[in-house]
Amino acid sequence: MDDQSRHIKFFTGSLIEIQRLQLDLDDNGIPSMVKNNFQSGLRAGFYGGSPSQVELFIYEEDMEKAKPILASFKEAMNL
Repeated sequence: MDDQSRHIKFFTGSLIEIQRLQLDLDDNGIPSMVKNNFQSGLRAGFYGGSPSQVELFIYEEDMEKAKPILASFKEAMNL
Protein backbone atom coordinates (compact mmCIF):
# COMPACT_ATOMS: atom_id res chain seq x y z
CA MET A 1 0.00 0.00 0.00
CA ASP A 2 1.16 3.46 -0.84
CA ASP A 3 -0.21 7.00 -0.86
CA GLN A 4 -2.20 6.17 -3.99
CA SER A 5 -3.95 3.12 -2.49
CA ARG A 6 -7.70 3.30 -2.37
CA HIS A 7 -10.40 1.28 -0.67
CA ILE A 8 -13.09 -0.53 -2.65
CA LYS A 9 -16.29 -2.11 -1.38
CA PHE A 10 -15.71 -5.84 -1.06
CA PHE A 11 -18.79 -7.21 0.72
CA THR A 12 -22.07 -6.05 2.26
CA GLY A 13 -23.87 -8.04 4.95
CA SER A 14 -24.72 -8.25 8.64
CA LEU A 15 -22.19 -7.21 11.27
CA ILE A 16 -21.66 -10.85 12.25
CA GLU A 17 -20.92 -11.85 8.65
CA ILE A 18 -18.58 -8.89 8.24
CA GLN A 19 -16.68 -9.72 11.42
CA ARG A 20 -16.23 -13.34 10.34
CA LEU A 21 -15.03 -12.35 6.87
CA GLN A 22 -12.72 -9.75 8.38
CA LEU A 23 -11.08 -12.47 10.51
CA ASP A 24 -10.51 -14.60 7.40
CA LEU A 25 -8.96 -11.64 5.60
CA ASP A 26 -6.77 -10.79 8.61
CA ASP A 27 -5.53 -14.39 8.75
CA ASN A 28 -4.29 -13.89 5.17
CA GLY A 29 -2.66 -10.52 5.79
CA ILE A 30 -5.34 -8.47 4.03
CA PRO A 31 -6.30 -5.30 5.91
CA SER A 32 -9.94 -4.20 5.80
CA MET A 33 -12.18 -1.39 6.97
CA VAL A 34 -15.81 -1.57 8.14
CA LYS A 35 -18.44 1.06 7.39
CA ASN A 36 -21.51 0.67 9.61
CA ASN A 37 -24.00 3.51 9.01
CA PHE A 38 -26.58 1.93 11.34
CA GLN A 39 -24.22 1.92 14.34
CA SER A 40 -22.94 5.39 13.50
CA GLY A 41 -26.51 6.70 13.38
CA LEU A 42 -27.37 5.19 16.74
CA ARG A 43 -24.31 6.76 18.34
CA ALA A 44 -25.24 10.14 16.92
CA GLY A 45 -28.79 9.84 18.23
CA PHE A 46 -30.68 9.17 15.03
CA TYR A 47 -31.50 6.25 12.77
CA GLY A 48 -29.27 5.74 9.77
CA GLY A 49 -28.84 2.70 7.59
CA SER A 50 -29.79 -0.91 8.15
CA PRO A 51 -28.16 -3.43 10.52
CA SER A 52 -27.95 -5.91 7.63
CA GLN A 53 -26.17 -3.46 5.33
CA VAL A 54 -22.72 -3.18 6.92
CA GLU A 55 -19.99 -2.68 4.31
CA LEU A 56 -16.49 -4.13 4.25
CA PHE A 57 -13.78 -2.40 2.24
CA ILE A 58 -10.33 -3.61 1.21
CA TYR A 59 -7.48 -2.03 -0.72
CA GLU A 60 -7.93 -2.31 -4.45
CA GLU A 61 -4.58 -4.05 -4.90
CA ASP A 62 -5.66 -6.85 -2.52
CA MET A 63 -8.72 -7.79 -4.58
CA GLU A 64 -7.23 -10.77 -6.45
CA LYS A 65 -5.81 -12.24 -3.24
CA ALA A 66 -9.14 -11.70 -1.45
CA LYS A 67 -11.48 -13.22 -4.08
CA PRO A 68 -10.85 -16.88 -3.13
CA ILE A 69 -11.30 -16.00 0.55
CA LEU A 70 -14.69 -14.45 -0.23
CA ALA A 71 -15.70 -17.51 -2.29
CA SER A 72 -14.81 -19.86 0.59
CA PHE A 73 -16.62 -17.62 3.05
CA LYS A 74 -19.80 -17.56 0.93
CA GLU A 75 -19.71 -21.33 0.56
CA ALA A 76 -19.24 -21.86 4.31
CA MET A 77 -22.05 -19.43 5.13
CA ASN A 78 -24.39 -20.72 2.38
CA LEU A 79 -24.62 -17.29 0.77
